[in-house]
Amino acid sequence: TNLKADLDKARQLQKSILPEHEYKFHNYDIFGLTDPAEIVGGDFFDYLEIGDDQDRLGIAVGDAASKGVSAAAEAMYISGALRMASNFEIKITPLMKRMNQLVNKIFEDDKFSSLFYGELSTDKNGLFLYTNAGHNPPLFYSSRKNKVEYLLVTGPVLGPVPHAKYQIESINFAPGDILLMFSDGIVESTNSKGEPYPEVKLINLLKNNKTKTPKEIALHILDDVIRFTKNGTYSDDKTLVVIKRNE
Repeated sequence: TNLKADLDKARQLQKSILPEHEYKFHNYDIFGLTDPAEIVGGDFFDYLEIGDDQDRLGIAVGDAASKGVSAAAEAMYISGALRMASNFEIKITPLMKRMNQLVNKIFEDDKFSSLFYGELSTDKNGLFLYTNAGHNPPLFYSSRKNKVEYLLVTGPVLGPVPHAKYQIESINFAPGDILLMFSDGIVESTNSKGEPYPEVKLINLLKNNKTKTPKEIALHILDDVIRFTKNGTYSDDKTLVVIKRNE
């Protein structure tokens, strides 16, 4: 049918826009993947090279709230706007303000999107600046403390509140530290009893695989979530991005 052909085209387009899974930025290794629940999905992630001298890298993970094709369209729109903005080296706060106003203007009220956006730099102390617009708090594993902390929400989802403010927070990556970003399809997809995937499982997987590469960590988690939710009652797009600082 024509609809099937259109969906296949949309899927190809969406795939062509997503970045390569693996990425290296100075002493950081990064791996991201997205596994849509339907043919096309509302999840996206991106790596954004900022400026010409390769000294900053933006990392975005987002989740457009509607379903199917309209979610995919919104996801592609937001990731495209972010890519364009990264060419102009806009600071994080005005960037988020503009993104929010764009989504507010273009999409209806029920079509909002969560977005986690952070920037790595060549800073020796591993400074990572981030803002979290209503997205699942990423997990930051400190190898020195052997502890996981959450990077909590710093502002509302994009769209509904036109004049929203977005705080910037920061963490410092020491060698061996890992940041795990994910969409709610990871922790809300359910098993056959209707129970969601427990976040404590996620934390334990992160700790138990701390010596592995970001690719191994991401695939291990995805595999575990898929096994857990095999006969589940609810499934959503699943996205994971893992950043690890080496020496």
